Amino acid sequence: MKLLITGAAGFIGSNFSFYWREHRPEDSLVLLDALTYAGNLSTIKPLLGENVHTKFVHMDITDRAGIDALFEAERFDAVVNFAAETHVDNSITGPEVFLRSNILGTQALMDACRGNGGVRFHQVSTDEVYGDLPLERPDLFFTEETPLQTSSPYSASKAAADLLALAYFRTYNLPVTISRCSNNYGRYQFPEKLIPLMILNALQDKALPVYGTGLNVRDWLHVEDHCRAIEVILMRGVPGEVYNIGGHNERDCLTVVRTILEYLDKPESLISFVDDRAGHDLRYAIDPAKIHRELGWLPETPFEHGIRETVRWYVDHPDWWGRILDGSYRTMSNEQ
Repeated sequence: MKLLITGAAGFIGSNFSFYWREHRPEDSLVLLDALTYAGNLSTIKPLLGENVHTKFVHMDITDRAGIDALFEAERFDAVVNFAAETHVDNSITGPEVFLRSNILGTQALMDACRGNGGVRFHQVSTDEVYGDLPLERPDLFFTEETPLQTSSPYSASKAAADLLALAYFRTYNLPVTISRCSNNYGRYQFPEKLIPLMILNALQDKALPVYGTGLNVRDWLHVEDHCRAIEVILMRGVPGEVYNIGGHNERDCLTVVRTILEYLDKPESLISFVDDRAGHDLRYAIDPAKIHRELGWLPETPFEHGIRETVRWYVDHPDWWGRILDGSYRTMSNEQ
């Protein structure tokens, strides 16, 4: 199989690239990334050494001419689209780039799939398209039938891309699947997201900014479990279907922060409560019954194990995050 992985220098895309290379070494991989601020080419550098079955392409998915030429040259069997702007705060202050990347970029990829014989296309989405759930109803979960009710420009752009993908399946019979996952965590996550930000700030004895009361609940999914789920969807998922991927690991943000401080033996006095985010969702919780029932997937990583492993990875890799904090990681990216 020849696989195009977009957003491959980002957090989940890079983990998936490593996962696929390890588990399917005979496949050819084209790793594509626009190398915006959250794209870190040094992350995937180990994949680009002597392996003739892996190459990197520096390209924005909204570059229609470039995407079309790439598809024409490579003749892909499948595409997994991780490429997206994802930071909610940034979408609140500047929505336009989210609409361009997340909607028009997805369209450009699907048009290229259509123009090359109907290439298998998998859209990586988010549980944020469902809005939120009340804190006082722990019995409620997002299912694939939950109505879309977005809260931010980011989630609205992802919901729009999902609907467009389903329309391409129905109108053009493009073999599309969609996965909607809960909050990922693990190695290589850019330190604007909660877990890596808290780890790095704690390691440097800096204040740990927590929105509002910190009681907003998220369903935490280890990135390795997410990679396994996408693999089974790509190989055995039914075109036109949506699959929810959840970790069954609900924790409020304050509990997660306190857990990190405990593992690092840092005081809770480092926690600093800040003004809440506009439109901040209260609770995310996914029911992964469909992907379990139809494809046999379940999460394997308990949060207690996964968070400890993640903290340890950041402790052991100051060279990786140090280059992000001082900005030198951009040098490698800008040379492409």
